[in-house]
This record gives sequence, C-alpha cells and structure tokens, in this order.
Amino acid sequence: MIEQFLNYLRFERNSSPQTVLTYEEALREFESYLAFKDSGLSLRDADADLIREWMESLMDRGNNASTINKKLSALRSFFRFALKRKLVDCDPAHCITGPKKAKPLPQFVREGEMDRLLDDMEWGDDYDDVRARTLLLLLYETGIRRAEVIGLNDADVDLETCQLKVTGKRNKQRIVPFGEELATEIKRYLDVRDSQATAGCEAFFLNDKGGRITEYMIGKIVKENLSKVTSLKKRSPHVLRHSFATAMLNNGAGLETIKNLLGHESVSTTEIYAHTTFEQLKKVYKEAHPRA
Repeated sequence: MIEQFLNYLRFERNSSPQTVLTYEEALREFESYLAFKDSGLSLRDADADLIREWMESLMDRGNNASTINKKLSALRSFFRFALKRKLVDCDPAHCITGPKKAKPLPQFVREGEMDRLLDDMEWGDDYDDVRARTLLLLLYETGIRRAEVIGLNDADVDLETCQLKVTGKRNKQRIVPFGEELATEIKRYLDVRDSQATAGCEAFFLNDKGGRITEYMIGKIVKENLSKVTSLKKRSPHVLRHSFATAMLNNGAGLETIKNLLGHESVSTTEIYAHTTFEQLKKVYKEAHPRA
C-alpha cells in the first residue's frame, strides 16, 4: 500500500522527491511502530488509538510539535488515498488532532538595510560581484524561492515586458513582474556572464564552471552579503522572500496580490506577514511613545 501511495504522489500529484521521501519515512516509521506493538498488526489494522499512542511515543522521544504534525499529515494523506482506493475500510487519521505548535513570525531584513546593501555598499564590475548583486536584487524584488531561482532559464526572463516565468511547487507556473532597476541589472549581468561563460547551458544563473547555479552557492552568496547589513541569526534566501512580502505589505499591497506573487495556494499562508508588520508596529510604538 505504501508503494502505491508513493507512486500516486510521484506521478499523479507531481510531488517533489523531498516530499515523497518525507512521507515515506513517516509511514515506514508508523509501520514499524505497529510491528513493535504486535507483529500481527498492519496498516489496515490501524485505528485512532494506535495513532495517538504513536504520537505520544514520538513526544516521549523528544520530537517537537512541528515534526509530529508533519508525520501526522503524511498519515492523513495516506489513509485518505487508501480509503478512496478501497485499500482500507475506514480512515482512522481524519479525526486526530496534532499537538499545537507556536508559530514563529518570519524574520525579514528592513527596507533601510536592503537599501544600504544594494545602494551604499561598493560593488565591483567582476562576474562574482555582478552576479551576487543581481541575485540579491532579484530575490528581494520578486520574492521567488531559492529552488525557483535555480530553475530559471534564459527563456523565462522577458526583459521587454519585465516579467519572469517561474516554475514553483508541483510544477505550477506563475508570472512575476519586476521593475526597471532589476531589468537594468539583469542586462548588465547577462553582458558580463556571456563574455565569460561557455555556451550550451540554458540556465539563467550559472556557477563558476558554467553550469546551473547550486542551492549551496545561492545560500552562501545571500548569507555573506546579508551579514554586512543585518544582525539576524537567519540570513537565508527565504529571509529575502519574507522581506519582499513584508515590504509589499508595508507599502500598501493587499494580501491577495502578495499571495499570487509568492505562489501561495491559500491567503491564510500569506496572512503571517500581516502579523509580522503589526508586531513591528507595536515595537516601534513602545519605543517611541513616552507613556507606552
């Protein structure tokens, strides 16, 4: 049953390899727990009490609420699939509630800090500096994910209309606009890149060997440069995605617009940025008002 479900994720849902692996690990772990309880138990025998006991055992081993909820989500998806395909007689996971978890507000770089990095810092004309500034500006101005940057090809970047064709999660595509400043920086980057890189790679951002840029390289470029202007502990590409959304909201954009630009499936995911800006507002209020 597990293999059938994993194939469903791969070929019908177009889930990422990481998602498939995460779900498989959770299901195998639950399957092992059933065998530990009773060698005769299988997934078909699972009931709500067994699932709750498994969750308690996970807590006892030090797993946090986020990890347990991810594993429970895998079980829910599996049993929905199995019930629909008539592989089981009932869905024992649908009524299970996971442990509550505290939702940390997303970290973001302030607009002034990004202005200092992009406008006030000295940037060279060599390939490394031009690529780094283009990458930072693109992440901050469009809010796209690191994986989406890696997947960008030259054909996806339209300088005439100032638009990116972005392929997001589950291979869903969306169009993301960008401004004249980024368009100018992209032209500069392409001039420098094409004068140095060997032909044959369709990728937009290239590594030092002329191949597609890697996840590690993007993270390294972002971390090194954000360290110049912010003391945030987390200085990842995703922080720039948060910074994009927060800056948009602070300057009047609606949640529905930000949702579409970020590629979120639900506006409830985007609402976290409203909480972020309100928390920032409270902090400024307490620092500025004499009787706060």
